[in-house]
Amino acid sequence: QVQLVESGGGLAQPGGSLRLACAASGFTFSSAVMSWYRQAPGRERELVARTLASGSTNYPDSVKGRFTISRDNAKNTVYLQMNSLKAEDTSVYYCNAVLHLARIYEYWGQGTQVTVSS
Repeated sequence: QVQLVESGGGLAQPGGSLRLACAASGFTFSSAVMSWYRQAPGRERELVARTLASGSTNYPDSVKGRFTISRDNAKNTVYLQMNSLKAEDTSVYYCNAVLHLARIYEYWGQGTQVTVSS
């Protein structure tokens, strides 16, 4: 059974930092493309960061230079370090896993709330 369990969300002040973690189980983590998405009320879900099985990463311009995604294949965990947080980063953050096998498998975590406010 595949599980993605996010943790680390909460309240941060503008300019502050938070670190999210996503613990994965039930699939070959090292082969998966792991991503973080976010969705604010009334808005579409958007990609925040992605790391390929190779370890390469990519980010949208909105978070580039502020957010860092990393993975620990030994712990089956992907992280999102968020620095210089802004009010517009307030969202529910979701962990996503994609496996390219005989077909594509995609899994989502339950989400964790991040609120940036003074």
